[in-house]
Amino acid sequence: MSDAKQPLAIVLMGVSGCGKSTVGAELSRLLGWPFRDADSFHPPANIEKMSQAIPLTDDDRWPWLRALRVVIEQALADGTGAVVPCSALKQAYRDVLSGGLSNVHYVHLTGDPNVLAARLAGRRGHFMNPALLESQIAALEPPLDALEVDVSRTPAEQVAAIRQALSL
Repeated sequence: MSDAKQPLAIVLMGVSGCGKSTVGAELSRLLGWPFRDADSFHPPANIEKMSQAIPLTDDDRWPWLRALRVVIEQALADGTGAVVPCSALKQAYRDVLSGGLSNVHYVHLTGDPNVLAARLAGRRGHFMNPALLESQIAALEPPLDALEVDVSRTPAEQVAAIRQALSL
């Protein structure tokens, strides 16, 4: 039997403004793993809805989540691992992303809603309308089995905590 570590997929999850993409990009860089931001997999109709502050329905999300599942499976099969920032707000969404896969770890980025709202208010060039934060917080089903990281820490501190907790 080989002593080589199995490839992992790390899903950085949480509501908009928690820093999934920022933390994910740095984690990806340090680990040398592919960065697969879930935002880039949204179809144009989803992006249009979110830009107009219209919350996505489950029906809007299923094809997007299935596409991300394929990305995760491919990264594990290729042995490259992956860092995947994705809101993954509900357990049903996480079941689509990783159900039956043992090498997927969730990192839940959490923070004070006022801090998250301030971040969103200052963010430019992103399709996610800040008005959707409240609906995301209401929809969030906190995972029971995820590593929780507080976003009041700097991104570098968050990455260090993730690496330490997951022995990376």
